[in-house]
Amino acid sequence: MFKFILFRILQAIPTLLGVTFLSFVIIKLAPGDYLDQLKLNPQISPETIERLRELYGLDKPLLVQYLLWLKNAVFFDLGYSFQYHAPVLELILERIPNTLLLSVSSALFAWTLAIPLGTLAAFKENSPIDKLIQTFSYTFFSIPSFFLAFILLFFASKTGVLPIGGIYSPEFEKLSFTEKVIDILKHLLIPSLALGLVSLAALTRLVRSAVLEVLHSPMITMLKAKGVRRITLFKHVLKNAMNPFTTLLGYEIANLISGAALIEIIVGWPGMGMLMLNAVLSQDLFLVMGGLYIGTIMLIVGNLIADLLLAYIDPRVRERAFGKS
Repeated sequence: MFKFILFRILQAIPTLLGVTFLSFVIIKLAPGDYLDQLKLNPQISPETIERLRELYGLDKPLLVQYLLWLKNAVFFDLGYSFQYHAPVLELILERIPNTLLLSVSSALFAWTLAIPLGTLAAFKENSPIDKLIQTFSYTFFSIPSFFLAFILLFFASKTGVLPIGGIYSPEFEKLSFTEKVIDILKHLLIPSLALGLVSLAALTRLVRSAVLEVLHSPMITMLKAKGVRRITLFKHVLKNAMNPFTTLLGYEIANLISGAALIEIIVGWPGMGMLMLNAVLSQDLFLVMGGLYIGTIMLIVGNLIADLLLAYIDPRVRERAFGKS
C-alpha cells in the first residue's frame, strides 16, 4: 500500500506544478497588481512601493518569481497578504474549517440519501415510487446550485424562519453550548441545502442506473434462479454497484469545494470562496496563489482517498494496486 500511495503522490506532482504555474502566469498577465493600486494613495511614496516590490521579489522576471514562490510553498510558506496584512497560511487556516463544514455536511446529506433513494428507485423500476424519485432528481438536477441558493434566501427573507448570511448570530458568545450548535446549524442549512440538493439529484440518478445495470446482469439472474434470499441479493447488488461511486468520491469532493465557493459568496458564508473573491478583486497575488495551492492539494487528497476506498471495496483493484496478498 505504501508503494501505491507514494506512486500516486509522485503522479500528483506534475499536476500541482501545472496548475500553480498556469495560475501564476494568468494572474501576472492581468494589468497591474496590488502595489500599483497603492500609487493612488498620496501618503505612500513611489520609493516605498519600489522597496516593497523588491522585498517580495515582484521586480524579478516572471519565471524567477514563480520559482521563488514555489520554493517557499513546498514548506507551506505561502507569503504575505497585501490586503489583509497577515500571513496567507494563517488566513487560509482560519477560513478552511468553514468551507469544510459546508462541503462535508453537503456531501453527507447527498450521499446518505442518494444511495437509498437510487437503490429504491431501481428495485421499484417503473413504479410510482420510481417515477416520483426520478421527478425529484430531474427537477433539482436542472436547477443550478447558485439559483437554488437565491430561491432559499428569498424564502428565508420572506418567512424569517432561517438566518441570512454569516455563520453566527450577533449574540453567539452569550449562548450555551447547545444553543451555539443549533445557531450554527441554522446558518448552515441554506448553503448546505443549495449545494447538497443538486448533488443529491445527480447522485440519485447515477445510483439508480448503476443498480439497474447490476440487477439486469446475468449474475443476478442466476442468483434469482437459485432462489437466493432477497436480503442476500440486495447485498450482492449494492456491493457491485458501489464501485463507480467510490471512484466519483474524489471528484465529488473537488466539485463540492469549488461549488461551495460560489454558494459562500451568494449567502455570505465566511469561507474560502469569500476570501478568494476578495483576493482576486484586490489582485492579492500571494493570497490567490495560496488558495489555489491548498485547493489543488485537497483535490489530490480527495482522489487518493477515493482510490483507497475503491481498492478496499473491490479485491480486483486491490490486487492490481497493491499486489496479491
